[in-house]
Amino acid sequence: MPEDTAPDDIAQLVVDYVRQETVDPLRSLGQFLSWGILGSLLIALGTVLLLVGVLRLLQTETGLTGNLSWIPYLIVAVLAIIVMALAAWRVTAGPAARRSIPKTGS
Repeated sequence: MPEDTAPDDIAQLVVDYVRQETVDPLRSLGQFLSWGILGSLLIALGTVLLLVGVLRLLQTETGLTGNLSWIPYLIVAVLAIIVMALAAWRVTAGPAARRSIPKTGS
């Protein structure tokens, strides 16, 4: 093996290793994040549309008009708070809670 090609082979090996250990995981992390963000935006949009639909249903079917027209808004606001509380509960009780360091009592 000629001596002048050995440093080129080593340099190429180092470049390939760095790409394998940094660039490829970052690329897959970017794909994971992009799909996660897209999914969460679509879920948020669907939730808003469902809440608006429930509001419209309550406004048209209950006959609450005049001084009572605020009741459907209150019902939908309570539903939205319940949905947010459930989402926050699931986030805090998810896999991240199991991986956290347990607190030791003194």
